[in-house]
Amino acid sequence: MNVSLHPSVPNGKIQAISSKSAAHRILICAAFADKPSVIRCDRTNKDITATAECLLAMGADIKYEKPYFYVKPVSTPKSKISLNCNESGSTLRFLLPVVSALGISAEFNMRGRLPERPISPLYEELINHGAVLSPQGSNPLKCEGRLIGDEYRIRGDVSSQYISGLLFALTFSGEGGRLIIEGNMESAPYVDMTVDALRIFGAEPIKTDYGYLVKKVARLISPSHVDVEGDWSNAAFPLCMGAIGNGIVTVCGLSHSSRQGDAKIVELLREFGADVIVSNNEYTVKGGKPLRGIDIDATQIPDLVPVLATVAAVSQGKTVIRGAARLRLKESDRIESVRSMLSSLGADVEATEDGLVIYGKSRLVGGTVDSFNDHRIAMSAAVASVATENGVTVNGAECVEKSYPDFWNDINRYLHLNIEK
Repeated sequence: MNVSLHPSVPNGKIQAISSKSAAHRILICAAFADKPSVIRCDRTNKDITATAECLLAMGADIKYEKPYFYVKPVSTPKSKISLNCNESGSTLRFLLPVVSALGISAEFNMRGRLPERPISPLYEELINHGAVLSPQGSNPLKCEGRLIGDEYRIRGDVSSQYISGLLFALTFSGEGGRLIIEGNMESAPYVDMTVDALRIFGAEPIKTDYGYLVKKVARLISPSHVDVEGDWSNAAFPLCMGAIGNGIVTVCGLSHSSRQGDAKIVELLREFGADVIVSNNEYTVKGGKPLRGIDIDATQIPDLVPVLATVAAVSQGKTVIRGAARLRLKESDRIESVRSMLSSLGADVEATEDGLVIYGKSRLVGGTVDSFNDHRIAMSAAVASVATENGVTVNGAECVEKSYPDFWNDINRYLHLNIEK
């Protein structure tokens, strides 16, 4: 599907969708709790659905009747299963350690770029502790055996999802143990979200000097009802539209106290010079203010890089984004995809080994861009459209279904962008 966005002034109020990151974690905890849970999740997407369907295959009873997931936990895990991760890296990296901890024979089926995305440190640590896995890059990836031992080591600078997966595994094994993090931990807020989810369900991972101590628990304890908070990662797109457009955009349903790292978008937009107003759970950005280039360390917020680069493209002066080398291993080589997308629209941007250098202009020309089957590239192109002379056409626009299926309809209905499908 191709979508054309004609030059528009974004104006209006939009509700934040449910956090994909939080939903994964809460569903997994609910599936291994002591009693049923009701989870309020206003919106779902392909990635959340992948996790829910995998948990269903493992023996949980999961139904979605908007806006609620009704989860009856696994009583006895199935001994042999086939799991469809679709293109969800979170689903694979969270559940592979869980399956290994429970001694389930499983095959993980993947689509898109997921089979090519590395899992080396996690893969090796699971094998070192008793898992039997088919070669890396296999699709399906087959897993047998059961994890043994109570001490695991993982590098902190590769993927926070490996750390989260091992925290789940240590908890669900019923034995607990130590998780030693080697080096500095990147994307640490996502690990904080995993710890928070486990604590909501009665577990007690303890942060230590070396990493985490996971105490032995017989079973997680369901709180009966859990609300999935608003998604800061996806809220960044309309907020940034407000910053580079000439209208006023409000996003509601966001938590001030969120552990999501991408809540940093508010601080960064203010650094750019945007006018951001906070009232209760609403964040309003008034456009029309001159923006200036800034220096960004994206180590803890890699998912914001595409939309931050888009803001930088129309901010006076030079913006440097660094600390994002892992983006080359996402749904696309996201550093190169951002460079290509913005260059196609007339931006002055250079890719570096671990980020981007952008020289801002007053406006972009516009044009046609490829989404690279990457939801964040497609949505960033939509943001760019409000600062172009000729608008933007996004090829492969259906890729937003991975995280925000209603994105095109929502920005048309609530922010009044002129969109043609």
